[in-house]
Amino acid sequence: MTWAGGVHDTGLMQRISRILTARAGLLRDYATAVSGSAGRLIFSLVYFVALANTLSIAEFGLFATASAAGVMLSRLLAFGFVSALYRAATVKPLLIGVFTGGFVVLALLSLPVVAAAAYGAWLVFFAPEMAAGVFALLIAAETLLWRPVEAVIIVNNGMGRFGRAAALAILTTAIRAAAALVFAFWPTQDLASWAAFYLAANALSLAVAAGFFYPRRRIRLRMRLYLRRLADSVYVAGAEVIFYLQMEMDKLLVLAIGGPHLAGIYAIIMRLIDLTAIPIRTFTMMLVQRMMRAPEMLSRARLRIGVEAGVFAVSTAGLLALALALRLEPTLLGGNVAEAAPLILLALFVPGLRNLVEYHAELLFARGQTLLRILNLALLAGLKALLLAALLLHADGTAAVVLALNPAFALLYLASAGLTYSAMRMRPRSF
Repeated sequence: MTWAGGVHDTGLMQRISRILTARAGLLRDYATAVSGSAGRLIFSLVYFVALANTLSIAEFGLFATASAAGVMLSRLLAFGFVSALYRAATVKPLLIGVFTGGFVVLALLSLPVVAAAAYGAWLVFFAPEMAAGVFALLIAAETLLWRPVEAVIIVNNGMGRFGRAAALAILTTAIRAAAALVFAFWPTQDLASWAAFYLAANALSLAVAAGFFYPRRRIRLRMRLYLRRLADSVYVAGAEVIFYLQMEMDKLLVLAIGGPHLAGIYAIIMRLIDLTAIPIRTFTMMLVQRMMRAPEMLSRARLRIGVEAGVFAVSTAGLLALALALRLEPTLLGGNVAEAAPLILLALFVPGLRNLVEYHAELLFARGQTLLRILNLALLAGLKALLLAALLLHADGTAAVVLALNPAFALLYLASAGLTYSAMRMRPRSF
């Protein structure tokens, strides 16, 4: 009797030990990944402060809006094949060399599409305010140079090499911060000069990423495999473009309706909001990886509510701390930022709601529901365009626009949650 009880106790202790060991590994991975977010946050802040206070507010608004357009267009590179590369790194890492070859080939084939889309964006939004050559430099920096850097980070994260991904994220952000600091002392401090600096900083970042951080694999080409994955990748590319369109559309609308100066004020506020999202994206990235291996892990309503509450609370606390710091010392981040500082607290709930909409999109990606993701994001993009156009045309002053963003993003969140969790009742797709 004693012997049987001893065996039972030993088995229980072994199970507890295995659970604790697994949790310890998860916590260690998260701590490693979030250290990259913390370092990236610091250098992103340095980069933002240096640039926002060197360019005029209007030029900063033009740069931020063009950069946002570049982020959207960069999702067309390789027709979205980064998603297939990420899934391979996460689920089938032995195929990284094969999928890397596919990314390179499809990236070259996608260049005419990227160029045509960029020209269209310049004609619609930027032609009256920005020279085509300056816009081309900024788009090239985002699409041809920075997107491949992100691909290297994505592959390392997919393989569980969170330390290397964190180090690369910190290093490349530091390179851009250093470029902004050098630019602050440059004799010519206009947007055209900064575009050249930005291109050079991103080129150096790509050289470092490809030369020192990409997994050493023999590149192989299997066109039949790429063609089988291409439809899903195009879905993902479309979803990503629409996702960033609905995420960044506000900057484009503010530029089109309010002009460069208002776009600059708005870009400063949204950039500070973006900084609060950096730690949240680390958590989302790791959750997505786990869902790729176990798509039903968020089937319990209590767990879903807990995750969303945590994302919202952390995001709101981050912006509240920043707003209070700027309330006490408005020039803490420089003179140009001080002009926007009184408005930041008015957007208190925007970071949490915005990060939750982003989180919802990642859930559908993790489950392989790419077509539904596109449809959901297209609906949200249309809703956001209507809400923001109404705000910009009818709100009385910049403060009223910023304050009204809270109910606007609340409506976007409710729509996103309804669409996402309805889709999650369906069966996930496997890789």
